[in-house]
Amino acid sequence: MALNMGQKILVTGGGGYIGSHCVVELIEAGYHPVVIDNFSNAVREGDVPESLRRIETFLNTQIEFHELDLLDKPGLEKIFKKHSFYAVMHFAGLKAVGESVEQPLRYYRVNLTGTINLLEVMQSHGVRNLVFSSSATVYGDPQKLPIDEQHPVGGCTNPYGKTKYFIEEMIRDQCTADKDWNAVLLRYFNPIGAHISGQIGEDPQGIPNNLLPYVAQVAVGRRKHLNVFGNDYSTPDGTGVRDYIHVVDLAKGHIAAIRKLTDSCGCKVYNLGTGTGYSVLQMVNAMEKASGRKIAYQIAPRRSGDVASCYGDPTLAEKELGWKAEYGLERMCEDLWRWQSQNPTGFSNGALH
Repeated sequence: MALNMGQKILVTGGGGYIGSHCVVELIEAGYHPVVIDNFSNAVREGDVPESLRRIETFLNTQIEFHELDLLDKPGLEKIFKKHSFYAVMHFAGLKAVGESVEQPLRYYRVNLTGTINLLEVMQSHGVRNLVFSSSATVYGDPQKLPIDEQHPVGGCTNPYGKTKYFIEEMIRDQCTADKDWNAVLLRYFNPIGAHISGQIGEDPQGIPNNLLPYVAQVAVGRRKHLNVFGNDYSTPDGTGVRDYIHVVDLAKGHIAAIRKLTDSCGCKVYNLGTGTGYSVLQMVNAMEKASGRKIAYQIAPRRSGDVASCYGDPTLAEKELGWKAEYGLERMCEDLWRWQSQNPTGFSNGALH
């Protein structure tokens, strides 16, 4: 523990769903997170994200926060001048698959330019340790299951996935060019669930793009029914199969990644998932059980860019990071339901209209 006491970690996008859960784990592991976020996916409470305000309350701590967009390079310079960071955890970016198909240039500008700015500022300030929030979308249509880290990448089915792939390549090239750089690229499968306190969780703005928040909103009465996109896939029940991982397990994977950086590891890539695939209808059943409520759904046409099955092989992370997902499906759904039932409209938490 004493090794990292007070080591400062810059967390970009730390007000969002995954970022905020990682902030909790960083604090609990003795690190000192400094958070930047531009509120594109975080709910504002005064000058800070509501997620961080709540973390401060339940962990009885203070979190340094700066409202900043990574496209604002001078603003970023200012923060690096003020602090001596041990490492950066990079979450900030646009992340909706469907939206990326409709607005590719916006996704390339925000995700790629923002990351280039970050890497350049890191380089000029001698900060050469990075944990990057990547995605299993870099694998494209799975050629084999389960997907391990040797699976070919780059055959992405949407611009969002391509931005993750391009960023991975930029980081890889930088690590090759400068041997002092260490980076861990974490390819997530589908994070769900919430912190056990029920105080922070996923709060999609507008219509949720991901299955579980949508299911939870149906259960809590915010939405009439779930659309299940396609029931004619070659899967056990015809609905899409995905690898879901508890967001707290995912966050713990980032702590393991930060520790890995101390080995001067160069550029490493790990899948973070459970290695188990669940279908849409299995997830609906699990949420019905957790919430004790019936979840209405109807079958809708397949969405373009969706693959039938996608689940990972997380054994490399266990072997090299000493990390393994601990929480199963039941716990993921229980924690998600606790968050959703205590916060029916998410962080804004007003009455249901």
